[in-house]
Amino acid sequence: MENNIFELQYAMDTFYFLVCGALVMWMAAGFAMLEAGLVRSKNTTEILLKNVALFAVASTMYLVCGYHFMYDGGIFLSEVTTVAGMDDAAVAAVLEASKEAGFADMGEYAGASDFFFQVVFVATCMSIVSGAVAERMKLWAFLAFAVVMTGFIYPIEGGWTWGGKAVPFIGELSYSDYAGSGIVHMAGAAAALAGVLLLGARKGKYGPEGQVNAIPGANLPLATLGTFILWMGWFGFNGGSTLKLGGIGVANEVANVFLNTNAAASGGLIAALIVARIMFGKADLTMALNGALAGLVAITAEPADPSPLLATIIGAIGGIIVVFSIVTLDKLKLDDPVGAISVHGVVGIWGIFAVLLSDSDATFMGQLVGTLVIFIWVFVASFITWFVLKMIMGIRVTEEEEYDGVDIHECGVEAYPEFTKS
Repeated sequence: MENNIFELQYAMDTFYFLVCGALVMWMAAGFAMLEAGLVRSKNTTEILLKNVALFAVASTMYLVCGYHFMYDGGIFLSEVTTVAGMDDAAVAAVLEASKEAGFADMGEYAGASDFFFQVVFVATCMSIVSGAVAERMKLWAFLAFAVVMTGFIYPIEGGWTWGGKAVPFIGELSYSDYAGSGIVHMAGAAAALAGVLLLGARKGKYGPEGQVNAIPGANLPLATLGTFILWMGWFGFNGGSTLKLGGIGVANEVANVFLNTNAAASGGLIAALIVARIMFGKADLTMALNGALAGLVAITAEPADPSPLLATIIGAIGGIIVVFSIVTLDKLKLDDPVGAISVHGVVGIWGIFAVLLSDSDATFMGQLVGTLVIFIWVFVASFITWFVLKMIMGIRVTEEEEYDGVDIHECGVEAYPEFTKS
């Protein structure tokens, strides 16, 4: 009887992990649609190719070396499977321990499901970089950076945080980040910021006297679809971070995570829409979309503990922050076509410290040190990588290629050939 109960929970937790991982994988489609909608039509094919290619690169690099750097896991999947998997002796040990602790506290799952869930997070982090450098970066330079980011830069900081490894000269971090406002989202934004600083703005984005010229996206219905896909995928992103489902207490926690994730997204969208209306005099769709994403990023660091009302407030503050951040970065002439640095970076920092509002075990210094460690490591390592790529192969397309659109020069085909001019 005990074996049957344990096997059922093991199967259920493994299946839940896989389903949540599939939802997070679907976020790759959300990023692709969002970015494709917010760039000009002449650059659509390349942005789509970047998003599908980076997912493949992330999956391969994390398998080859990234998982090992983060968790000391095996290099090949057959070895990874044994990390969290259990043989008969391990099962017997768990059953013995369960006599005192109870099955609800024993959460175990197949190691391969853990690897799959982790690898889709790596791809999410890299997807953040794609939109920020859109419309003027060389495709192969971007993919070369993806190799380093997903195989080395992200796994190292992931090992210091979720992996529990000691940080050089600092030791173990007292840092709380439930699903990755800092570990995933701020890290992606830090890498993007380093690339944007070396890359420069798109031609025509900023005038000689400092004026900001709007460059509208080509397909706002596509951008809206991408936002809805990301919103849905976030239930797997945050929900799967409970790491299991079995047990009444855990099931209630999962339900709270789903509820709070949705509440924060809604609060973020409403707040951003209102602020944009006050600032610009119009209802701004792109700000509303980024507000929803900002709310999701803000709640990601702690989606389980807040009340639904507090989650809504946390998301709403994220929505307010993102509007002002996008405007401020434009004034600083940091060209980010999709607002990724603001959504995932600036709001990611807010999410890290919002943990203090509901988690009594978190400390201000722990959150501060963790934030600084992640940002400094990712930004410096990314800046060096981008700089080396710039020296070796160049990271920016020529003015002619940018004017014509990178689709023709990088991919040889346009996404909308009837409506674009070669």
